Amino acid sequence: MNIAIKPQINITPDGEDYEVIRQVIELISIDYRSQPSLEDISVKVGMEQTKLQKLFTRWAGLSPKAFLQAVTIDHAKRLLADEQLPLLDASFEVGLSGPSRLHDLFVTHEAMSPGDFKSGGEALIIRYGFHQCPFGIALIMVTDRGMAGLAFCDEGEEIPALEDMMNRWKKAVYVQDPNATQSYAQQIFKPDAWQENNPIRLVLIGTDFQVEVWQALLDIPMGKATTYSSIANQIGRPKASRAVGAAVGANPISFVVPCHRALGKSGALTGYHWGLTRKRAMLGWETALT
Repeated sequence: MNIAIKPQINITPDGEDYEVIRQVIELISIDYRSQPSLEDISVKVGMEQTKLQKLFTRWAGLSPKAFLQAVTIDHAKRLLADEQLPLLDASFEVGLSGPSRLHDLFVTHEAMSPGDFKSGGEALIIRYGFHQCPFGIALIMVTDRGMAGLAFCDEGEEIPALEDMMNRWKKAVYVQDPNATQSYAQQIFKPDAWQENNPIRLVLIGTDFQVEVWQALLDIPMGKATTYSSIANQIGRPKASRAVGAAVGANPISFVVPCHRALGKSGALTGYHWGLTRKRAMLGWETALT
């Protein structure tokens, strides 16, 4: 792979909110059965109650107590019942609600040709930048045709996250250019910027099968979930559930292409490339928008 501009030493955007939020979400997700109070949570994260309440509400748009309610298993079961999925096991928690749809981001997309993918992205210029976002640090990668990658990491994990993404298109030329990715960061994570006349442009770089699966993911509404087998049926390949799962896991544009809404056959929250705590954070953040 080629790197036109190597990552600078100081590539982490300013902002420490997510680390506190991450701890709160992890505590709530693990201890939700005991319904921890704000006092319990504040003691565990080492922050005064009022300050924690304000920080969490500013970040998520709802209080820690409301978030706790959003991730309870009963709420998840009611929502998943609409999809006629099996009941979730008691160890799984999600926070989905409301009629909004993730593709209300007004996403438009196109697929790169199979030849371009098979060449490893040779001669393709991919510009990237790291940006603070509600889910930690976002690594955004763009081409002249649209956004090609969206990954997440915590402070100190920027280089491994970048290398992970670069391995997907090994022959591309990578240029560190946060100015080129800033507008995408502002649009993706600011609902006020979700406008039909200014869609987020995506370019899907993968095999024909992967692209087909990723396009199906874009049809999953916010507040809903589906299974790999349902996606397989949707794309006309009912016996390809396992291959669908692999394609979902290889999705390079996290969050916007909502792979976090795809579940295993039992309705279980399966693994997430960027961590289950971050997956729960996404679901809770979306809940706050409805």
